[in-house]
Amino acid sequence: MHTTTTTSTTRRHALGLLAAAAGLASLPALAASPARTPMEVWKDPNCGCCKDWIALMEKAGFAVTVHDSGNSAVRAKLGLPQNLGSCHTALVGGYLVEGHVPAADVFKLLKDKPKALGITVPGMPVGSPGMDGPEYGGRKDPFDVLLVTQNLMGSGVGTRVFSSYR
Repeated sequence: MHTTTTTSTTRRHALGLLAAAAGLASLPALAASPARTPMEVWKDPNCGCCKDWIALMEKAGFAVTVHDSGNSAVRAKLGLPQNLGSCHTALVGGYLVEGHVPAADVFKLLKDKPKALGITVPGMPVGSPGMDGPEYGGRKDPFDVLLVTQNLMGSGVGTRVFSSYR
């Protein structure tokens, strides 16, 4: 009887090891596909450069939900002045991301967590992400990504250079 117990314990132990090995084998697959960061984007339904920027954000690992309703109303609601605006507005991690901001700057914003409304690339500079297609012939205009902060007492916003592309 003692032999049977040893054999069954050994079988249980072997099955346990196989189950553990199967579990460990799946870990690299889990590590290879980290959770995608959710991002909401408001844009004009006919804007091609917005679609190009969204594709770049998705490729960088963001899970993008698109609202084809324009972005003027949401930009105003979030407190970003029109002169700092662009053709699309995004929300990610509680921050506003306006215009053709590079994915690396969005990741830096989310990592550093500054006290700010968010970041913006005002206008639509040629060569910025989404404005860099073949139709621009390789042209790259210099641009800055601006950090947008709320002024004291809620009296408008201030900006400072977050990163520069020259």
